[in-house]
Amino acid sequence: MGEIDIAGHTLELLKRLNGKMDSFGLELGDLKMRMAPVEDHLSGLTVSNAGITHRLDRIEGRLDRIERRIDLRNGNA
Repeated sequence: MGEIDIAGHTLELLKRLNGKMDSFGLELGDLKMRMAPVEDHLSGLTVSNAGITHRLDRIEGRLDRIERRIDLRNGNA
């Protein structure tokens, strides 16, 4: 009799665990759907940051040329 009670208890426990796993699966799907726009926004920011960095590099080069032309630079710099 004790074995039957253990088997029944184990089956009930497994059923509850299966239900919880289904719930976790639904929540994970929801989180994935919510993360997609965040990832899109982050990739847009990365592209924007790369563009800004490129523009700053060009401005820095132009500024270096201007400083050399008007002799604002030391010979060491």
